[in-house]
Amino acid sequence: MQLRAVYDTNVIVSGTLVPGSVPASLVSLALQGTVQLYLSPAILEEYREVLLRPKFGFQGDTVQTFLHDLQKAATMVHPTQSITVSPDAPDNRFLECALEAKADYIVTGNTKHFPHLEFQGIHIVSPADFAAALIS
Repeated sequence: MQLRAVYDTNVIVSGTLVPGSVPASLVSLALQGTVQLYLSPAILEEYREVLLRPKFGFQGDTVQTFLHDLQKAATMVHPTQSITVSPDAPDNRFLECALEAKADYIVTGNTKHFPHLEFQGIHIVSPADFAAALIS
């Protein structure tokens, strides 16, 4: 069964910075289509903005190529509902995307940023917990 997921930005950043890590494996599984990754325009823009921060040292063309490949592998959704359950407004964009996509999971390294570990049937899990769910 192919799991449907939305990856928080920290998963994408960790996956690109730390080859061989659990987040890197999850990004690879999304690029291969093993995980059905969902994106929204707001999430794609957040990925772009964060990856281009000077502290990470990525070249613009490298980020652009990576995001292009990720977008080709993922399914783009355009959320129609505005959600305000998280105190951190950008985190609401991930909830909106997951809800629109009918995703099974939001995968994040910062589960504490989300008010609940489940939101309308969507599980909010760490990369390690998501990797375990893929195996089971």
